[in-house]
Amino acid sequence: MAAAKAMLVIGNKNYSSWSLRPWLALTMAGIPFDEKMIRFGEPRFGREVRKVSEAGMVPVLLHKGHTIWDSLAIIEYAAETWPKAHVWPKTAAARAMARSAAAEIHSGFRSIRSACPMNLRRPKVALKAGFSAAVMKDVKRLETLWAQCRKAHGKGEPFLFGRFSAADAMFAPVVARLDSYAIPVKKETRTYMNAVMATPGFTAWLAAALKEPWIVPEDEAE
Repeated sequence: MAAAKAMLVIGNKNYSSWSLRPWLALTMAGIPFDEKMIRFGEPRFGREVRKVSEAGMVPVLLHKGHTIWDSLAIIEYAAETWPKAHVWPKTAAARAMARSAAAEIHSGFRSIRSACPMNLRRPKVALKAGFSAAVMKDVKRLETLWAQCRKAHGKGEPFLFGRFSAADAMFAPVVARLDSYAIPVKKETRTYMNAVMATPGFTAWLAAALKEPWIVPEDEAE
């Protein structure tokens, strides 16, 4: 049966933005799964991940003999396998826009990703060197995109498409970046960020992340 429990293989919750995306999407949709962490920095990290996926990266979803890697692929698999969970918005128009936005964050916004790696334990202060024009261009695009989604399909609710969906899960790591690096944003943007960070899924992930003792030096941007 499609309801068989899945296993989601993830990296450190403090740093793994790509793991956060499907974990949050599954959690908020009420889809049951077990999780297994393979810690960044372990000498055997690559070897351990390749035991479940030849791609050698997390996250990986294991379900009914299937191996699904890449955050967006996992989310799409979940949407097909558990259709009643409504992983994506309900209407075709909203789903089309949600998938477009999710694809954009999946492949874009490289400047803010590079300059501001996800680090949920980081003190909420700006980078010592400030933010480049490229980073602020990414921020402007995020604000514009989020406003467009909410105007078109938000239905007056705090999330991008009314109820929480996979689109919000895909943007959760950049929401965390804007918060952790104290990047200035519009009031409407902050309202959306607060809504995402207040969800039961995000707060549970954050609580676990804050308990992790491991440090990944390259993700400790000052």
